[in-house]
Amino acid sequence: MTGRAVRVCVLAGVCCALVVAGVGFAVGRFGTVAVGDADRGSYVQGEKVGDETAAKALETLVEGGGERRAADGAEWKASEPLEAADVEPEPAIGALFSPGMDWDDEHHCSGSVVHSADGDLVVTAAHCVYGRGFRTNLAFVPGYAEGKAPFGVWVPTRIDVDPRWVSSADPDYDVAFIRVRRPGHPGQRLEDVTGAHAVRFGQQLPSPARLVGYPNDAEQPLGCANTAVAAGSTQLRLDCADVPNGTSGGPVLTAAGTLIGVIGGRDGGGDEVTSYSSYFGDGVRELYERAVRD
Repeated sequence: MTGRAVRVCVLAGVCCALVVAGVGFAVGRFGTVAVGDADRGSYVQGEKVGDETAAKALETLVEGGGERRAADGAEWKASEPLEAADVEPEPAIGALFSPGMDWDDEHHCSGSVVHSADGDLVVTAAHCVYGRGFRTNLAFVPGYAEGKAPFGVWVPTRIDVDPRWVSSADPDYDVAFIRVRRPGHPGQRLEDVTGAHAVRFGQQLPSPARLVGYPNDAEQPLGCANTAVAAGSTQLRLDCADVPNGTSGGPVLTAAGTLIGVIGGRDGGGDEVTSYSSYFGDGVRELYERAVRD
């Protein structure tokens, strides 16, 4: 199985887009995408689009009731067997929805909250948000479980990907950062509500790590822990079986809970026994710095 988000314009190959003259949007198989600034790899989204997306998502989601909690501090150990299994939802990890499609009750990718000065940053895989354009009907639901949005529904204000992903879907740059807001709650910061993962660039490998993500046909996340190793100089690999579609964009975390990757990269995220991430080196550092600065 290749491609952990096959329903979402993976590698831009399934969006038969028709550009709307003078508008900068395209209509494709999976809805409307925005051209944005393709040369820079960024898209700024207006409030109207985000408000409509959140309202559509909340037609099927129950909002509220979540409580931010500290990490339990449990000692890290590798999964036995090395297979993904159901895990408890975590406030800073969530599912990505694209409401308004025929399958609008389902989520198609995963993401997590990453620390930033403004407290509004989510990280996911680039192939979850860009395919011949930036997805406009995108909603992040942290801590999602069983049809509930315990920490609210958050929509993009800006999406950043590497221009090398835009130009060629290069798997070494399959990372995206999304700045978000919560419609109806002006001034509320995501990180204050859910907490956030610190991010590390240039992580030395091998390293104990775990992955977490939401299968697109499941109502809670799954996870698996093993030693993350280098797959060449530009990819991180973590061998765990049965990590299915929908987990793309989910975090790869060290034993201390530091973000060092997101499920994606080579082979659209992996196969039946292996998950990949684009390595968080200088290129991802520069993307992160642009996302938090601009």
